[in-house]
Amino acid sequence: MSGHSKWATIKRKKGKEDAKRSKLFGKLSRIIMVAARNGSNPDMNAALANAIDKAKSYSMPADNIERAIKKGAGELGAADYEELTYEGFGPAGVAIMVDVMTDNRNRTAADIRHIFTKYGGNLGAAGSVSWMFDRKGIITIDKSHPIGEDELFALAIEAGAEDMISEDDQWQITTEPTELNFVKNIIEKHGIPISLAETALIPKNPVKLDKEEAGRVLRLVDALEENDDVQDVYSNFDIAADILEELTS
Repeated sequence: MSGHSKWATIKRKKGKEDAKRSKLFGKLSRIIMVAARNGSNPDMNAALANAIDKAKSYSMPADNIERAIKKGAGELGAADYEELTYEGFGPAGVAIMVDVMTDNRNRTAADIRHIFTKYGGNLGAAGSVSWMFDRKGIITIDKSHPIGEDELFALAIEAGAEDMISEDDQWQITTEPTELNFVKNIIEKHGIPISLAETALIPKNPVKLDKEEAGRVLRLVDALEENDDVQDVYSNFDIAADILEELTS
């Protein structure tokens, strides 16, 4: 999990730096819109509650969030987005999963295939790499909170979490996807603010990369994330912290 969590932390920092870009807010809006199809009340719709929390964590304006909810609920005109996942291989044979939301699957498929080919990878068939990942719930808590690590770990495990790791200035708690919101609610009831709660794909067997391989893989990942339709990119790479810091600084 270390490779995923380190990259996720860096992506989050990059996202905060780019938070004013309309592209980021557009992607967050799509997540909210799709979740709101199943109800516009976040108290009754866990997926919507998580989508709103994620948008707020990137300082998305309340008006944008409300508009996205109304569009998804059918109160305003909206494009009909569908969720798709593409699987493929990147440089050095790393596995890559790409979650998208699109209103034109033919356009998106062509774009994703082109990006894979351009940056030294190849798009695979459904099921070609998904078996290399487990879907988990991830809860992130800033270490600025005064609770001790042992106390937080005990609380999380008692609530039903699987594990907790330390990553830079944050703790990351792992749960089963079905237990994510239950564990999140228990932690919040103890007055502990949560930075982010979401489901993510965690690689079972990370692949270690040297600096040259890492640079090639990250260029592919960056290109995929720049695509308007792409929501999340997951990979099973494992890059040493010093190399990752150097390549993303």
